[in-house]
Amino acid sequence: MTRYGSTTSLLSYFYFFFSLFFCPMVFSQLSSNQKTTMINLSKSLNVTSFSWDINKEPNPCLWKGVSCKAPSNSSVIQISLSGVSLSSSDFLSLVCQIESLQILDVSDNRLSKIPPGFLSDCGKLDGLKRLNFSYNNLDGSLPAFVGFSGLEVLDLTHNRLSGAIDLELDGLVGLRSLNLSSNHFTGSLPTRLGKSKVLKELQLSMNKFHGIIPVDIVGYRSLTLIDFSVNNISGSVPSAIGELSKLDVLILSSNDLSGEIPQNLSNIRSLTRFAANSNKFNGSIPAGITKHLRNLDLSYNTLSGSIPSDLLSPLNLQTVDLSNNRLNGPIPTALSGNLVRLRLGSNSLNGTIPSAIIAMDQRLTYLEMENNSLSGGIPPELGSFQSLALLNLAQNQLSGALPVELGNLSHLQVLKLQFNYFTGEIPIQITQLSKLSILNISWNSLNGSIPPSVASLKNLINMNLQGNNLNGSIPKNIGSMTSLMELQLGQNHLSGDIPSMPTTLQIALNLSSNLFEGHIPENLARLTGLEILDLSNNRFSGEIPTFFRQLGALTQLILSNNQLSGKIPEFSSWVIVNTSGNEGLTNSTTPSTSPKKKGKPIALTIVLAVIAAAFAVGGITIIAISLSRQTTIRVNDEQPQSGEDLPVPEVLQGNLLTANGIHRSNIDFTKAMEAVSDQSNIVLKTRFSTYYKAIMPSGSSYFVKKLNWSDKIFQLGSHDRFANDLEVFGKLSNSNVMTPLAYVLTVDSAYLFYEFASKGTLFDVLRGSSGDDMDWASRYSVAVGVAQGLAFLHGCTSHPILLLDLSSRSILLKSLKEPLIGEAELCKVIDPSKSTGSLSTIAGSVGYIPPEYAYTMRVTMAGNIYSFGVILLELLTGKPAVSEGVELAKWVVNNSLQQEKWDHLLDYSISRTSTAVRSQMLAVLKIALACVNVSPDARPRMKSVLRMLLNAR
Repeated sequence: MTRYGSTTSLLSYFYFFFSLFFCPMVFSQLSSNQKTTMINLSKSLNVTSFSWDINKEPNPCLWKGVSCKAPSNSSVIQISLSGVSLSSSDFLSLVCQIESLQILDVSDNRLSKIPPGFLSDCGKLDGLKRLNFSYNNLDGSLPAFVGFSGLEVLDLTHNRLSGAIDLELDGLVGLRSLNLSSNHFTGSLPTRLGKSKVLKELQLSMNKFHGIIPVDIVGYRSLTLIDFSVNNISGSVPSAIGELSKLDVLILSSNDLSGEIPQNLSNIRSLTRFAANSNKFNGSIPAGITKHLRNLDLSYNTLSGSIPSDLLSPLNLQTVDLSNNRLNGPIPTALSGNLVRLRLGSNSLNGTIPSAIIAMDQRLTYLEMENNSLSGGIPPELGSFQSLALLNLAQNQLSGALPVELGNLSHLQVLKLQFNYFTGEIPIQITQLSKLSILNISWNSLNGSIPPSVASLKNLINMNLQGNNLNGSIPKNIGSMTSLMELQLGQNHLSGDIPSMPTTLQIALNLSSNLFEGHIPENLARLTGLEILDLSNNRFSGEIPTFFRQLGALTQLILSNNQLSGKIPEFSSWVIVNTSGNEGLTNSTTPSTSPKKKGKPIALTIVLAVIAAAFAVGGITIIAISLSRQTTIRVNDEQPQSGEDLPVPEVLQGNLLTANGIHRSNIDFTKAMEAVSDQSNIVLKTRFSTYYKAIMPSGSSYFVKKLNWSDKIFQLGSHDRFANDLEVFGKLSNSNVMTPLAYVLTVDSAYLFYEFASKGTLFDVLRGSSGDDMDWASRYSVAVGVAQGLAFLHGCTSHPILLLDLSSRSILLKSLKEPLIGEAELCKVIDPSKSTGSLSTIAGSVGYIPPEYAYTMRVTMAGNIYSFGVILLELLTGKPAVSEGVELAKWVVNNSLQQEKWDHLLDYSISRTSTAVRSQMLAVLKIALACVNVSPDARPRMKSVLRMLLNAR
């Protein structure tokens, strides 16, 4: 018996290994019919981006994107042709000859139709389970899917399908997931979505559906995901939706829904995410709604009443956003220890910040309670929130001393306490917050001196202490704060000598309304990157220093109400200078320093200068949102910077990146280095770069861009990595993206060569400072061009290229209709680990920064799309991204609630030209509003934005 059993065991092992190693080799061939079909399919596709070649690889199962049934490889079960630039749909009829096919993915191509033959033939394939036609150019109405008895997943998202949906999907008896997001569907929400009603996931976001949410939806009892966001759905949410016992995610954001939030949503034990932000919901928040939720977003509605006492306490809860409603009453005292983000800002909440909100295992990272009516002090217990990265209690009625326990928040990066009634001195413990990037405790009643230890905040980008009762002198070591870009100390009682300031100051230095006296210190001459300098309302005497003329980035100089004397120096035309209230000053013999613009009287210019001065002192909104700043300065070629020329940089390495023969023959590295040594060749300055105009021996002009932050970009000895990154970027080619044509590396810097854009920046042209006027045809062409460039960058196959800063100042114009996206290569050359602060100084320009960057702390595609939306709004309204302290995006959103009044948002000088222009502008306005949606998830992708713009013609 034993020997018999051993033999059986050995035979078993033999058959096992035989089947494992030899059977796949014996049965690894497709049937002749399928092999023939695959060969015909490869010939029909005729694309070069992937290789289906029977001569190089005789087994189609090993072709890229093809999967066969394991382990035998006897039949094809999956074909993926995603992102291979297919435009013809003719090949689809061949696909249907593969009877074993289970999955077909033709996403991210340029297909414009689904042929009727495909629908009829593939509808007979009982085994076909998944169809993915997303990210194509499909247009027209939704085709009828007849047959397809085994189809479980249908994805048609990001196309141009339109019209109403009726019975086209009703025959899909096995449909479990349907995604029709980002199309142009109209009519009511479809309810005939498979007779078997086994649907689990229903995504219909970003269309034009209107009407109410039909009760029939509740008939699909297996639903786990519903996304109806960004449509025109109105009415109330049917209470029967609470009967969907398996629902996990319910997203209703950005519609016109009203009424109350259904109470019975709290009965759905499986519901983990509920987002209904940006609607018109009213009434109170139902008690118990967060019983099972992880994420709740009810922001931007008109909800009223108090916050239920149990709303914030469930242990499963992670994020809650109730901001921008009409909630009142106290903040609940019980707070979940697993809560990561809590937003209660812009309501009417009152009472104190409860000290009993402390839990054992606090994970709270973002806490916002700004713009309410909270009173009392900051509870010291708040210092135990060890994970806090952002604390915003601004614009309340808080009082008392700042608790020293705030110094325990070792991970804090943003602290905003402005516009309250805090008293006492600035706790020295706050200066221990080594990760702090933004400190705003302005407009309180703080006294005492500025602690010298504030200089230890090496990551601080923005410090705003204005509007207090601070006295004494500015700490002498403040110059060591090497990340500081903005310093606001106005409206205090500071005196004494002004020390050397950080040379990194760029946005503003405000010392106004203090007790400074004597001559304006010479050490201010070091602030060559500073844009706004306000020394008004002090006791400065003597002459205005001539070194102010050498501050090349300066755009506003405010010296009003001092005791200055002598002649006013002549400043460049782009610098607004306010010297009123200095009786001893006289104009220079040269023409007036106040900039005159064609068609504007001198009186208006003076008024604008006064407004600018007030804005510099009181522009709190800008300060509050300025995570970082990149400012572009337009330089007049006819007024060169004074001062000696720099020595010609010595070239360590110079390489051509472009394959264009004309550019390769024109570019002369020696001539270019001579150009950058002459300051009169500067035509543009940004925070990262200085652009020079270099005329080559051939007579052709090029931009030569010096990277000003080379010490932050690469260390000495890492030139090879830097060069390799540029080589990769130089291979990209798009007519709307400035890609480097060549580069030069010197000992301490890098110079990149670009095509010359003679019209300057979009910002200049829109403001009229370039002397050009843009009609709607030009503005629309620029919008489409920038969209094409951004879609190209986001769609790069290796890895999406994200823009660190996208604004009208970073868009250059070859002509009024030909835009170029600048600074695109910064993502390749800047090392974030060497940037100042973990919030990063590269988060974008004021007015273009998406709201979520304060929380995500990283640059994203959705963030780029928000910035592009702001550019669209600039083109549509003619207004700048920030005006008088108000962000354009917020202004437009707040004034767009009634669509019939959208006309008032448009630039009337453009919209009045014709009915067709007005109609097109309104269509683009709708696209812009989708781009600046407060929810990153609700924003369309760039490819869809481009399609929508092209459809707006």
